[in-house]
Amino acid sequence: MADVEDGAVKEIIAARVAKELKDGDVVNLGIGLPTLVVNFVPPGVTLLLHSENGMMCMGPTPEAGREDVDIVNAGGKPVTIETGGSFFDICVSFGIMRGGHLDATVLGALEVDEKGNLASWIVPGKLVPGMGGAMDLVVGTKKVIVAMTHTNKGKPKILTQCTLPYTAVGVVNKIITEMGVIEVTPEGLTLVELHPAFTGEQVREATGAPLIISPHLKPME
Repeated sequence: MADVEDGAVKEIIAARVAKELKDGDVVNLGIGLPTLVVNFVPPGVTLLLHSENGMMCMGPTPEAGREDVDIVNAGGKPVTIETGGSFFDICVSFGIMRGGHLDATVLGALEVDEKGNLASWIVPGKLVPGMGGAMDLVVGTKKVIVAMTHTNKGKPKILTQCTLPYTAVGVVNKIITEMGVIEVTPEGLTLVELHPAFTGEQVREATGAPLIISPHLKPME
C-alpha cells in the first residue's frame, strides 16, 4: 500500500483508464486527473482526443519550457496537438459532444451512486466556475468512465444515492479508482478488478453502497 499512499494514486488511476481505450476511439478527457490518461496510452493505440474548448487530436503534456500558451485544454493547462489535429469553435465542439460522436468520456466526480448517477460539478454554497460541458459530455457519449480517488479524506464518494446535485442520471458505466475497477450493472456495483495493495473487504469498507465482488475478480491491470 506504500506506493499508493506516497503520491502514485493519480498515475495508477490514469494508467488503468488508458487500458479501457481502443485504437481509433474518439475520447474526451475531463479536467484534472483524466488529463493524465494521455500520458499512458499504450504503444500502437492511436486516440482522437477531443477537448471541449475546441480541439481534436490533443497530444500529451508538453515538456517543461516547451509549452505553447495558445494550446491549452479545457482546464487551461498546456497541451500539445498531434499532426493532423484541428481547432474549431465552441459550436462545433459541442456538436461533436451532443451528436453522439464520442466513443468515451473520462471525467472525475464528487460522487457516483449505485444507479450510475453522477454528481460532478458543484458543492452547494461553494463558488465554482460553472457546469462547463459536463452534462453534454456524459449524455452524448457511448461510454462514461469515472476516474477518481475512492474516498475524500476517508469519506466515501461511491454511494447508494448521490447527496450532491446531479450532473446526469444513469450515465456512468465504469468507476476506476486506486482501489480497483467497479462496473455499474443492473444487479448493482460490481468490483471486477482489485488493486493488489488492497483487499476486497477494504474496498467494501471504503464504499458507501453495497458492493458485489465478482466471482471472476482479477488483479487490477
